[in-house]
Amino acid sequence: MGLEFLDIFEKWANEYDASVSGKDEQYREVFRNYNEILEYVADRSIGHVIEFGTGTGNLTKKLLEKELTVVGIEPSVPMRQLAHQKLGADVLVTPGDFLQFDTSLFPAESLVSTYAFHHLTDKEKEEAVINYGKLLQTGGKIVFADTMFETADSFADTIVQAKQKGYTQLAEDLEREYYTTIPVLKQIFESNGFHITFTQFNHFVWVLEATKQ
Repeated sequence: MGLEFLDIFEKWANEYDASVSGKDEQYREVFRNYNEILEYVADRSIGHVIEFGTGTGNLTKKLLEKELTVVGIEPSVPMRQLAHQKLGADVLVTPGDFLQFDTSLFPAESLVSTYAFHHLTDKEKEEAVINYGKLLQTGGKIVFADTMFETADSFADTIVQAKQKGYTQLAEDLEREYYTTIPVLKQIFESNGFHITFTQFNHFVWVLEATKQ
């Protein structure tokens, strides 16, 4: 799951921080309000935090600044190396992904992620949420920031607009990866015992906040 995109993660490793700062025009809207997105996720995290898709460690850094205990999970070796350079070797960033990870890292009060959940198909997203529901205690939280869309039509329109602007790479990403809609995510989380809310930060990115009931 998601590991079919591992070569993309490795290509992005050295470019990611430049892209999130707005230097890549194609992805400028995707990463608009990036710092605010990280702050929002960190502010809503509690207790011991497990972060899926640590990447270069930008969210991890925010979480540590809030004096939270954090363990990162990241499948890409280059991304883990960059995260350790940024955070220090004493911060634990382990191999794994949304579905395959060391369950001894639990118990955790919060599961967080930014710009990564779309690497799972909708079926895999549901499998992940079922697993998290078993591992989290009542009141445990999932706070994921990711690209998602209000409807399938708005998703299709976004691809058309990207092509019209000449944003070929963005359009290819949207067509290749497993972006989904808010109604699908709402159904997945609510049917597995979570109360969920969504907050929009730009045309692409919403933060979902789900609490185990």
